[in-house]
Amino acid sequence: MAFELPNLPYAHDALGPYMSQETLEFHHDKHHQTYVTNLNNLVKDTPLASKSLEDIVTSTYNVADKAGVFNNASQHWNHMQFWEMMKPKGGGAIPGELEKRIKADFGSVDEFKAAFVAKAAGQFGSGWAWLVDNGGKLEVTSTPNGVNPLCFKGQKTLLGCDVWEHSYYIDYRNRRPDYVKAFLDSMVNWENVASRL
Repeated sequence: MAFELPNLPYAHDALGPYMSQETLEFHHDKHHQTYVTNLNNLVKDTPLASKSLEDIVTSTYNVADKAGVFNNASQHWNHMQFWEMMKPKGGGAIPGELEKRIKADFGSVDEFKAAFVAKAAGQFGSGWAWLVDNGGKLEVTSTPNGVNPLCFKGQKTLLGCDVWEHSYYIDYRNRRPDYVKAFLDSMVNWENVASRL
């Protein structure tokens, strides 16, 4: 069965002024659609065509002759999470259990946010910043290109922020830290993140 581009869970202009309608139209409708199209073309008539998206990501990670499949599959998976991890009028209070875990593992919510922004801003070139549950401990990580926590045994994805330039350049130009701060303070759907614990 072919993979499909999911609809955004909100209107293209719903995340403004922090993420513009223009950014979402390019990012979701063009970039994400391209990953889906490429993935379908690459797995068509191969044994991978019947696998789940997660299975394709984990079985093609670091497999040289499957790099194209991996890149498009992982970016499809990453973006499916990313759209759900945001909401209009996001940010704000973090649900109790998640906030407790963040304070226990980072010291405070502010220290977590500072660590997340630093990791996202420090990711050289294209990639992602993540909040993961790594065997019971919350950690902030970053990955290059389309690599995601599925690739690492024991890591559960709680939150991901796309730091490819197409995610922020229309709205923030080269100010990646400002984009990541706006993501954490005004776009994150903390209920969705908490549901992943």
